[in-house]
Amino acid sequence: MAGIADGSKTSRPVIVDSTLRDGEQAPRVVFNLKEKVAIAKLLDLLGVEIIEVGTPIMGELEQQALRKICGLGLRARVVSWNRLLLSDIRASLACGVRDIHISAPVSDLHIQVKLGKNKQWVLDCLKRAMRYAFDYGCRVSVGSEDASRADFRFLMEFALLAQEMGAERFRYADTVGILDPFSTRRVVGALVKKLSIPVEFHGHNDFGMATANSVAAFTAGATHITTTVGGLGERAGNTCLEDILKIFHKNFKNTGIFNLDILPVLSRYVAIAANRPHLASGLNLQATRTNIY
Repeated sequence: MAGIADGSKTSRPVIVDSTLRDGEQAPRVVFNLKEKVAIAKLLDLLGVEIIEVGTPIMGELEQQALRKICGLGLRARVVSWNRLLLSDIRASLACGVRDIHISAPVSDLHIQVKLGKNKQWVLDCLKRAMRYAFDYGCRVSVGSEDASRADFRFLMEFALLAQEMGAERFRYADTVGILDPFSTRRVVGALVKKLSIPVEFHGHNDFGMATANSVAAFTAGATHITTTVGGLGERAGNTCLEDILKIFHKNFKNTGIFNLDILPVLSRYVAIAANRPHLASGLNLQATRTNIY
């Protein structure tokens, strides 16, 4: 396990938790306003650095939650998820969000078949969306949707454009969870080598590889990992926050403080709110008695 710390630019990953966005895409999971606020507070108490709260364009509940959470004064950064469309960014701005994540399709399947567009449309929309967000003083990160099925040359062109435009971080999304740790390490390593901005890995668990792939991405130089509490998420779910914290527990070098006493509380709360009691059933409470790595 020593290689985990040795193989990356930092001694631990920055956690970007998406329980309130991607986690809520799990079947029959809908958090109410009180639950969204409570989960955000618990994530912040745990020590999560970045909380992806939701997609404001989806409607009033998302907007209420973002406004409320933005006003809590959390230590964590509060991020909204947006498509390439200016209407999405306007909805985020109206909620008081100034930390914008812009996600764009990068595979031919998503661009051509799903949207009926072309690659130039994606690049043009990215430029327009980023300029618009910067005009309002936002911090911007950029995500590549379905990156693991994309032509790597276009993925690289897209990533370099995001970097040139001023993105502070680039997210590589294995949207349908088709990668294994070896391919993850290769592709993330290639991105890290070409980019000067931090790379984030966003894994899905369709083949049970999300957590393993996230560790592989970290060893390849990714500095950020997307997680959800209990691995909650669309289809088979996402990289599990609890697993990531356990895996890296003995490899941190006092570069960050996590209050692990909060972890069982958070896990149980999300499990109950999501009507998924099994998500917290395997949590080892004795392993969470320390509060600093």
